[in-house]
Amino acid sequence: QVQLVESGGGLVQAGGSLRLSCAASRRTFSTSVMRWYRQAPEKEREFVAQINWSGSTYYTDSVKGRFTISRDDAKNTVYLQMNSLKPEDTAIYYCNLVCGADDYWGQGTQVTVSS
Repeated sequence: QVQLVESGGGLVQAGGSLRLSCAASRRTFSTSVMRWYRQAPEKEREFVAQINWSGSTYYTDSVKGRFTISRDDAKNTVYLQMNSLKPEDTAIYYCNLVCGADDYWGQGTQVTVSS
C-alpha cells in the first residue's frame, strides 16, 4: 500500500506561480506513472499532466507552456510547477500513481487563482 500526500496549494493572483508536491510513503516500481488531475466544484475530474519512469511528459492543452511536471525519485516525490496561473486553474489538485495493477490517489490540495 502507498499513501500520497499533496502540498503546496494556496491562493495566488492571476499571473502568479505555485509549485505543488506529491510525496509517496515508500518507493514504487520503476515502471510507475505519476499524474496530476484537478477538479473544480460541480465539474468532472480533469487530467492535467503525467510523467513516466523514463521522464517523458504529457500535458493537457490548456496548461502547455505554463505547467511543468517533474519527479525526484530519491525523495519519492513528483512536482507540478504552475506559472502564469489563470482563474480557470482554480481547483483541487490530486496526485495519482499508477503502479502495475494498482491505482493510488492523494487527498488533494486546493489551488485558488484570483482575477
